[in-house]
Amino acid sequence: MKKINLLLLALFATYGFSQESAQIKSQVGHSIDELRNFIAIPNDALDHADINRNITWLTNKFNDRGFNTSVLPTAGESLFFAALPMEDEKPTVLFYMHFDGQSVDPGKWDQANPYEVVLKAKEGDSWINKSFDELSEDINYDWRLFGRSTSDDKGPIVMFLNAIDLLKKNNIEIPFNVKLILDSEEEKGSKPLPEAVKQYRELLEADFLIINDGPVHGSGKPTIVYGCRGITTLTLTTYGPVKPQHSGHYGNYAPNPGFQLAQVLALMKDQEGRVIIPGYYDGISMDENTMEIIKSVPDDAATINELLEIKSPDKVGDFYQESLQYPSLNIRGLSSGWVGEKARTIVPESATAELDLRLVPESDGTRLKGLVKDFIQAKGFYITDKVPTKQERLTHDKIMTITERGVTDAFRTDLENPYGIFIQESLKKSFAEEAVQIRIMGGTVPIATFINELKIPAFIVPMVNPDNNQHSPNENLKIGQIAYGIKAYYGLLSKEITK
Repeated sequence: MKKINLLLLALFATYGFSQESAQIKSQVGHSIDELRNFIAIPNDALDHADINRNITWLTNKFNDRGFNTSVLPTAGESLFFAALPMEDEKPTVLFYMHFDGQSVDPGKWDQANPYEVVLKAKEGDSWINKSFDELSEDINYDWRLFGRSTSDDKGPIVMFLNAIDLLKKNNIEIPFNVKLILDSEEEKGSKPLPEAVKQYRELLEADFLIINDGPVHGSGKPTIVYGCRGITTLTLTTYGPVKPQHSGHYGNYAPNPGFQLAQVLALMKDQEGRVIIPGYYDGISMDENTMEIIKSVPDDAATINELLEIKSPDKVGDFYQESLQYPSLNIRGLSSGWVGEKARTIVPESATAELDLRLVPESDGTRLKGLVKDFIQAKGFYITDKVPTKQERLTHDKIMTITERGVTDAFRTDLENPYGIFIQESLKKSFAEEAVQIRIMGGTVPIATFINELKIPAFIVPMVNPDNNQHSPNENLKIGQIAYGIKAYYGLLSKEITK
């Protein structure tokens, strides 16, 4: 009898799993249709009309699911807000995603229209087009949907909507108040967001924030990220003769701005890639528990190095995750004179370097920019924020124009935060494995303003495949990740918080 009971339990468990899988697969099919419809609306972050058409689509889709929706005007493009009917006794979760996308250059895509989703399967080393009719009977989770914003970030929005559908089909009561804020300018820096969060503070009030942007860990495992680096930028320009001069006539006489710039840049780091500007890494320390968490991330140095085609990485930290715990100093572009077929024998009139500084919570972006400028000044440069005048050129041997942009702050939530533990437990229950915990990721999401203004913890729960080509031609979403996202949202929105 005991064996029969165990067999029955196993059968019921298998039936329940199969039923859940069938439900999700059915919802994946609906998601594909909905995503194709959504992607067909161009969403260039620089196009006002695009943004408005997307807001109309979102309004209709969220209203159909019983959400109350609002369009929130800002100093730039409007934000989209949605919330299920509120109940005072429930905790509130706020989700952040964005619906704008990077501009496209259709000529660089392997399809005629990046806003018309194309279905492809991998055969050998090539991607082969498939007909959507082939999905009617079965859905191959390894096939992919190619199109702008399939992964960044329209895919997760559609996954969320379809998880709501599935919860309703199964009569599951959501144990939270659910709010969403969808950004319309994430791809161009979300400049209006800080003031908008202040303006709509009461509407956005929540107990914690979940950001659904970016890819899961390269292992494909469920992932929770506790923070992201901030960013700020500097533009450095040095000067030689007021106009380009013949290098034969003036090559040993007119100062070369390219050499001046290269020399000062080279002094900013040691030969192993560490910033040696005094005070740049001040305030950063990690205890034993923190080091244990970041070492647990299943990165493989050999795989990363092969992907990047580098022999050895820089020595800021002993391994990849440790390197992300420090602010970076990156030369993102260099320019002087002409190169390639246009190269000419001249002493250039100027040279320019574009720097980006990725920030961690311990590093203040304004302070770090100040350290860089102080370092340059100490090397004998006269610093100005404008093109130098003739008088300045005749007065100073070395001149540098430095212009800067604002600071997007980093954020990081404590690894022991109870809402983080809730998310970990939910992902483990949904996928039957421990989630990868990333203390801070390298990229930047404009979330610090929510944390600072609403005083709530924030977590990134990514949904899409690591190799999705976001921001690039041939952006794609693996169909299996749609199933993953629906399952992840379903688990998060059906599990009660125990504190």
